Amino acid sequence: MSDVLSQSEIDNLLAALSSGELDAEEFKDTGEKQVKNYDFQRPSKFSKEHLRTLENIFEHFGRLLSTNLPAYLRKNVAIEVMNSEAVIYQEFTNSLSNPVLLGIIDFSPLEGSIVIELAQNLGYTAVDRMLGGEGVPLEKSRDFTEIELVIIERIFTVITNLLAEPWANVVKITPRLTRIETNSQFAQIISPSDMAAIVTMNVKIGTVEGMMNVCIPYNCLETVIDKLNTKFWYSSMQTMDDKNYQDVIEVAIAKARIPIRAVLGKSTISLNDLLNMQKGDIIKLNSKVEDELNIYVGNIKKFTALPGSSSDSYAVKISTILREEE
Repeated sequence: MSDVLSQSEIDNLLAALSSGELDAEEFKDTGEKQVKNYDFQRPSKFSKEHLRTLENIFEHFGRLLSTNLPAYLRKNVAIEVMNSEAVIYQEFTNSLSNPVLLGIIDFSPLEGSIVIELAQNLGYTAVDRMLGGEGVPLEKSRDFTEIELVIIERIFTVITNLLAEPWANVVKITPRLTRIETNSQFAQIISPSDMAAIVTMNVKIGTVEGMMNVCIPYNCLETVIDKLNTKFWYSSMQTMDDKNYQDVIEVAIAKARIPIRAVLGKSTISLNDLLNMQKGDIIKLNSKVEDELNIYVGNIKKFTALPGSSSDSYAVKISTILREEE
């Protein structure tokens, strides 16, 4: 309706023509059509709808990572999808610096593979956490050692396995990590001029932030590209009941490490006795030899047990389980 003029606009236009302010020749249709330049090096194979659907898929993927990775890294993990764009593969590889962490993932039954790039500082942080450190990245960049790559491979395997669920609404896939590359020159999975979709995600492990880029070539999605629209994605979305969520949470919690300690007994001595204590001195406890020991899980008394040994190590044998309702 924007092409329809009001009566006042028509009167003003006629007045301008009669006064000579406007030239009628300007309004004649010359028959020329506006031509839009088409870049054959960057064909528009991904529409905005396709990219928006990919963002929805990887938002689901990010939630799964935020739930599962803390069990391995023992740190809070927050993931946010920043944006998605369509570029030629050469632009993606040119933006990479060496060394780089690239996970090449087979996307069967779809054709070809996808690439997940993990920021170096996130790789160093993951290695430090897996080895019991505070999760502080290195100040200076260096090549990853073979041992570090083995540890990082475990994290990439977790990331790979979690890809299946978000994509189930589009196509059932069985992703498999084929290899990890630290040099972008060895990650030429498609022709440099082929189109690919890049989904950028911000990953925060504790206080360390970095980017994770997921590169999905067009030829990998070509057979299911028509399904990459929000209408199809939401209509085929499978609802997960509370029991399934409970199972996922139980599996994540079961992998968590918790401290456990056996208390032989307690005693109170003066500070002077403590300062003058020598080797061979005896401290009398408030428990007897035949008494059962209290076993604490964290700060909660959970079991009672009898002291003993196993091979060459001290051990306890659980005799009673203390339940909260008791």
